[in-house]
Amino acid sequence: MNLNLNLTSILLHSRTQAHIYHFRTKNFAEHKALEAYYTGIVPLLDSFTEAYQGKYGLISGYKNYPLSQDPKTAVKYFENLIKVIQKVRIPPDDQYLQNILESIYELIYKTLYLLKNLK
Repeated sequence: MNLNLNLTSILLHSRTQAHIYHFRTKNFAEHKALEAYYTGIVPLLDSFTEAYQGKYGLISGYKNYPLSQDPKTAVKYFENLIKVIQKVRIPPDDQYLQNILESIYELIYKTLYLLKNLK
């Protein structure tokens, strides 16, 4: 099962991307929403990846993705992130991984709410 390699790479990228948006925005509400994301995703990503590796072994071959410098693309970025993660299929016997993934969804949707509604 290699789903975690791509998911881990994507979520590592999302942390860095959110941090860049955080540094570049001039809007305080966006600044705080992005900070909540990049600090919140790390423990979830650690839990998911370590649990995965506990069952399936160490992963390798992490990917890099381009980063945007424009904080105006943050909402679109997180909307696309949801679409990418929705393609991940967790096997039924790995419900513990699905539970962590649900918490990741929660964090992304909360971030979207804050970015869209608290200006």
